Amino acid sequence: MEAFLEILKIVLPAAMVFVATYIILRSMLENDQKKREYEIRKKNNDAVLPLKIQAFERLVIYLERINPNTLVVRVNKNGMNAHQLQLELIRTIKSEYEHNLSQQIYVSYGSWELIKNAKEELIKLINISATKVHHEAPSNELAMMILNIAAGLEKKLPNDVALEYIKKEASSIL
Repeated sequence: MEAFLEILKIVLPAAMVFVATYIILRSMLENDQKKREYEIRKKNNDAVLPLKIQAFERLVIYLERINPNTLVVRVNKNGMNAHQLQLELIRTIKSEYEHNLSQQIYVSYGSWELIKNAKEELIKLINISATKVHHEAPSNELAMMILNIAAGLEKKLPNDVALEYIKKEASSIL
């Protein structure tokens, strides 16, 4: 029995020192790992932040360019008829959208959904306006119809809604 107590006197303190050392070393290694992960995330953020800001800039430009007030004035040319203007407006919206497709990886799902919705709703607005004007009418008639319908909407245009959302999202990362 005495031999057991003697062994216990030696083993118990050694075990406590081992457990304490293990806990301290584990804590130090975890802190070191967290520090490395933080630095990796920081480097990634430093690399990705400029790309995100550029994506927000490009999407804001896209939304401003498809605003009916600017789009109609920019696309409408002398000598076009209503049908030609309709096709050119839709082609312009889709072309610029396709040009900015890659930006979706830098913005939230909500932002991208609002951008897609803005594109689709503005195409609908153009098509609805085109049904109210004869195909062979001068393009100015369709242009005026689009602008009047857009101005007469009780709610904000979809591109304005998306623009507000993107601005809020961009300000949250800066």
